[in-house]
Amino acid sequence: MEVFVGVDWSEESHDVCVMDVEGRVVASGKVTNDLAGVARLHDLVGRAFADADDEVEPVVSIGIETDRGLLVQALTTGGYRVHAVNPLSVDRYRDRHRVSGAKSDPGDARVLADMVRTDAHQHRLVAGDSEQVEAIKLIARSHQSAIWSRRRLANQVRSALREFHPAALLVFDDLTHGDAIAVLEIAPTPDLGRTLSKAKIASALCRGGRKLHIDKRAQEIYNALRSEQLAQPATVADAYGSIVRSLVKVIAAHNRQIDELEELLTDHFGQHPDADILCSLPGLGVVTGARVLGEFGDDPDRYATTKDRKNYAGTSPLTVASGTRRVVRARHIRNRRLADALHWWAFNAISRSPGARALYDKRRAAGDTHSGALRVVGNRLVGILHGCLRTRTLYDEDLAWAHRQDLAA
Repeated sequence: MEVFVGVDWSEESHDVCVMDVEGRVVASGKVTNDLAGVARLHDLVGRAFADADDEVEPVVSIGIETDRGLLVQALTTGGYRVHAVNPLSVDRYRDRHRVSGAKSDPGDARVLADMVRTDAHQHRLVAGDSEQVEAIKLIARSHQSAIWSRRRLANQVRSALREFHPAALLVFDDLTHGDAIAVLEIAPTPDLGRTLSKAKIASALCRGGRKLHIDKRAQEIYNALRSEQLAQPATVADAYGSIVRSLVKVIAAHNRQIDELEELLTDHFGQHPDADILCSLPGLGVVTGARVLGEFGDDPDRYATTKDRKNYAGTSPLTVASGTRRVVRARHIRNRRLADALHWWAFNAISRSPGARALYDKRRAAGDTHSGALRVVGNRLVGILHGCLRTRTLYDEDLAWAHRQDLAA
């Protein structure tokens, strides 16, 4: 006997609908996001099997709009077949039940139950990844989020400096670098910058972590901070300076946390059995490799074919055809964390792999943009990664690109 369950997930409570194979609702209710709620959900499912033959093994398929969290973990541990359904799919399926545009949480739970009843094969099961790769994914995402947050802060600093302290932008290209942080922390305004001696600048650079060419760098900063520039009134400049000093301190804290997370990520990634395979591919280091591994997961049965992995990665092209019209375009609905990691992987690979470089040059010559060409390279690298993981072999440049005769030098 098989029943189908829809769980409309929310932060504190969840609407549940239990449906039989004929599409009849046999139980429904609301459960809380705690142990009592999980027990209540088990009870709702159990009602569907009240009259079932004891010799028939029960099968429970659940549709839910997320693939992580304590509830999902509890359901998978309980032996249920949990399908992670894209919210966009739920929105489309909702129109099958009503065209009025009405929406409710119990209604969405029923839609999810009906989806896994009729189209479970169209929606992926929650991956059976190892605890080790789950930990890698969490740390990698935290590390990636910290870098993105630091980038936003640096953009705010750059925007502020452009308004009142252009001399700082002449000498600091990277506002997250230790040099910029150390100097701007003690002299965030043009007036304070002009009061710094070369000795004070050199001391600040040492505190920021610089080891080489300290005197030369100090001289460059000294000259730049004393160059003639347009200026804001002193009161306005002081206000901007307070903002810059505050933001710089937050960036410094981000730098420390990013370094700590990177050490932790290196330790976890190095212990995974797939680490050597990933690091053998050109352009994949510890950080990018950990991100790729964490987002793809390590369930050996999750991607049946190379195409499945490429589709999940969002690197494979999307064809839109209707009548005589046919358009091939990039996939925009995808895992943006994985997409970012694959972009940098491809960018690094074209300077380390002759095959990747040749493919990039070929696509650029055909008229692709830089990003478009990198996406093609990334798509090919994902296929190579899939083959290496399937066969448990390290990357081989000649073997990976030998069949691409069109790329031969």
